[in-house]
Amino acid sequence: MDETVAEFIRRTILRIPMNEMMSILKAWDFFFLSENQLQTINFQQRKKRLVQDLVLLCEEKCASVNYAALLDIIYTQVHQHQKVWDVFQMSKEPDEDVELFDMEQFKRSFKKILQRALKNVTVSFRDAEENAVWIRIAWGTQCTKPNQHKPTYVLHYHQTPYAFTSSPLKSLMPLLGQTFENHNSTTPLQERCLGLDVNMDSRIIHENRVEKERVQRITQESFGDYPQPQLEFAQYKFEMKFKSDLNGGILAERKESLWCLIKFSSPHLLEALKSLAPAGIADAPLSPLFTCIPARE
Repeated sequence: MDETVAEFIRRTILRIPMNEMMSILKAWDFFFLSENQLQTINFQQRKKRLVQDLVLLCEEKCASVNYAALLDIIYTQVHQHQKVWDVFQMSKEPDEDVELFDMEQFKRSFKKILQRALKNVTVSFRDAEENAVWIRIAWGTQCTKPNQHKPTYVLHYHQTPYAFTSSPLKSLMPLLGQTFENHNSTTPLQERCLGLDVNMDSRIIHENRVEKERVQRITQESFGDYPQPQLEFAQYKFEMKFKSDLNGGILAERKESLWCLIKFSSPHLLEALKSLAPAGIADAPLSPLFTCIPARE
């Protein structure tokens, strides 16, 4: 098991509350850790040490990124209420017949289409109740490995035209829509107007709308609703102290501050910064380091 997978598992387990730890790990146990193996772990010790023991156990089992992704899906299923979900509707042409659904064929097709379009992408599945499937997508680029810490989650009920997505990368949504289109022979995946005629939890609709309105309001307060002055370069120089929980290291005993220089560049930097939160790439509000730029002369 390489260091990337170990860190992925470590971060996931750290997010699990202690009162849910055993139930989530048991849900994972069918696929990976057995109950006998879990019994060798002391769940009464401090969480940091517990996580270390679990990661070591996973290393002994040579855990792959797919097993780590499965644990993350299980955690997300339990805490799905903490996420903001977008709802999409796929619509067939009026003369199209309803096709028989083969879940395994759907998974193979879905994964194959994404990997053909984007070389570095990790796609994982977990079947759920009520004929639903959870899909976890970790995106990379042609030159970078998938970022396992910022995945997109998709919940799809087969034989229905609806898909629920959380944490999507807006720039990659057309690709995700094309994937559903190619498999289902439907029109492109389009965001549905979240009206009351959709049979779903009204709280999810409300949270989704309120969050979008909040982001738009904060963005307008920070940047205004006018075109931004064209700026191509920004540079920050700041002083910081080195901190680490690890013992030793060449910087552990350093008393002096470190000076850091960070540079940002773009053909239109302010418009790029203004679009980050509405695009779902960054949380709102942005750091004052960015939002203060338009107010400066």
